[in-house]
Amino acid sequence: MTSCKVHVLVLPYPAQGHINPLLQFCKRLVAKGVKATFVNTVSLSKSVPADPKSSINFETISDGHDEVGYAGAESHEVYLKKLRTAGSKTLADLIKKLEDNGQPVQAIVYDSFLPWALDVAKQFGLVTAAFFTQTCAVNSIYYHVYKGFLKIPLADSPISLPGLPLLQPKETPSFVYLPDSYPAFRELLLNQFCNVDQADWILLNIFQKLEEDVLNWMEKIWRVRTVGPTVPSMYLDKRLEDDKSYGINLFKPDSSLCINWLNKQPKGSAVYVSFGSWTEIDVEQVEEIASALKESGFKFLWVVREFEKEKLPSNFIDETSDNGLVVTWSPQLEVLAHESVACFVTHCGFNSVLEALSLGVPVVAAPQWTDQPTNAKFLEDVWGVGVRAHADEKGIVRRETLVSCLKEIMEGEKGKKIEENVIKWKNLAKEAIDDGGSSDKNIVEFVAELAR
Repeated sequence: MTSCKVHVLVLPYPAQGHINPLLQFCKRLVAKGVKATFVNTVSLSKSVPADPKSSINFETISDGHDEVGYAGAESHEVYLKKLRTAGSKTLADLIKKLEDNGQPVQAIVYDSFLPWALDVAKQFGLVTAAFFTQTCAVNSIYYHVYKGFLKIPLADSPISLPGLPLLQPKETPSFVYLPDSYPAFRELLLNQFCNVDQADWILLNIFQKLEEDVLNWMEKIWRVRTVGPTVPSMYLDKRLEDDKSYGINLFKPDSSLCINWLNKQPKGSAVYVSFGSWTEIDVEQVEEIASALKESGFKFLWVVREFEKEKLPSNFIDETSDNGLVVTWSPQLEVLAHESVACFVTHCGFNSVLEALSLGVPVVAAPQWTDQPTNAKFLEDVWGVGVRAHADEKGIVRRETLVSCLKEIMEGEKGKKIEENVIKWKNLAKEAIDDGGSSDKNIVEFVAELAR
């Protein structure tokens, strides 16, 4: 497609789960002829150099901790405050610099976690699009809390919100159900809505058929468009050449080790276990997972990050070497796409959820915090692609629960129905982002309007 001379800045919240979807959206914009500039923080750009072959431009702003980023902050509160102050100033400086260099910016797509970016953009008269990286269901819950329509602490009764199934209190995000757990993060999530009414567009990292009911409600309030799933093209529509990975990894995957091991396993025999890049797992929980994997007898590939390896039971790796493989990080897309993987034990971070849906892999949902309990509810009860491994009163999923869930998916009657559902959602995800699909049309519309 010929260039439409539109220049869009794309600004993620500086965490892997936010960088990935916004970087993928950048690739879709570039494919439509847009000049896209991806804006990372200085600290992250040091650890993750930009790909020189990329058709995306890369720039940086400051989060106030340029040496080591989030790790250098005294607390969540301090980090978020400095990110807002330093980020606002350096984003404005960047927009001016690009203007002076003959690369004026027409629009900014900003992570909804960074509402101050809208304020900066408005100073320059730019078109603004808030990009929500979580589900409509989760965003609806936060919106209702922000507006005071849903009072916290929650009453001990089911919650009814427009377009959503009835939710038990524990099926809401942890920052709502346990409002005192991480007040800085709760404020960050509620503040997504402080100025969102001023945004020209609301872009959602889902596809239309995934959350139709709550989407219909949201469309009555804002100008919303679905643009997902933001999974590399080679796993979906295959229209973006060489788009096989997200392109920015904060952790180095043991790629050849994982794939070589999977290649030796029978089709549909292996359980893949990963709790993402952010969640820290309790020692007791690691021990329960280890015992469940050992007792179940299934082949397994388990991601245990370097700093958590000491939590593994002694001799576990040696004792299970015939049946399983433990790695510090994996090429998750390649793993989920592998024919030997039959089941994904996940913390239910939304990127992992979208990948499982897009690649057609049944899940055992073991949510930990933030949006994950709500995602788990939808995976089991709404989309029908998995089972929830319910935690006990200590918040630990016990080995017998995990073994039971694994057997249900790998061997049980429910597993057959789940298999049908995952194929359905896989096809719908591909259809949405493919030529003429709902998400593809929305991206075309967004670009066309910027080009006017």
